[in-house]
Amino acid sequence: AVSQFLAAETHDALNLDVPTTVIHNFFTPQQPRRTREAVRDELKIAPDQPLLMHLSNLRPLKRIDLLLHTLALLPRDIPFKLLVLAGDSFAPFAGDVERLGLQGRVIALEGVTDIEDYLHAADLGLFTSDTESFCLSILELMCFGVPSVATRVGGIPEVLLDNVTGLLAPAGDAAALASQVTALLRDPPRRSALGVAARARAERFSAPVIVPQYEALYAQTLATRAR
Repeated sequence: AVSQFLAAETHDALNLDVPTTVIHNFFTPQQPRRTREAVRDELKIAPDQPLLMHLSNLRPLKRIDLLLHTLALLPRDIPFKLLVLAGDSFAPFAGDVERLGLQGRVIALEGVTDIEDYLHAADLGLFTSDTESFCLSILELMCFGVPSVATRVGGIPEVLLDNVTGLLAPAGDAAALASQVTALLRDPPRRSALGVAARARAERFSAPVIVPQYEALYAQTLATRAR
């Protein structure tokens, strides 16, 4: 399983009486092809304008409605923009963007493959899921020194350490999420410190660390089968 959370869920759902091996996900980023400045110019982000980022397949459990509600609660004097790298059509949420008065604040790009170009252009991740087995998107941002605000659900606390590499808020609580986001957007030095810690922690989820754990599991399994 990719997290202790998922291991426990699996045991409960399948009523297993055998141990489960936990091997976390890993991510090895490619080198961005464009500079941070070039990407932000493309997105029309001013040098001093905070860029929030969300990456997901937009499934219901990702709570895009809560994501947008959280943005609507942010102070209007903060000139933020949100970039959504969407694995599905963002069109179903266009009405929510308009209803919440977020026109011009949300940029949605679909089918992006060169995600690293955008990851290193971000200042803060935002994830509002109801549940997650791991949340690889948080790790992807961590690799570029970008902290996140996220809900304290599933395997997320195994990736994002609260007040160390980002901030956690209760599930479903837009006000708490908005408060955490506001705190970091108003405090660049703290955000930077969390980002430095996030990049360092990302090394724990790198291929050189995680792949040998898979290899060891395969070797152990094959040796047991051989007997």
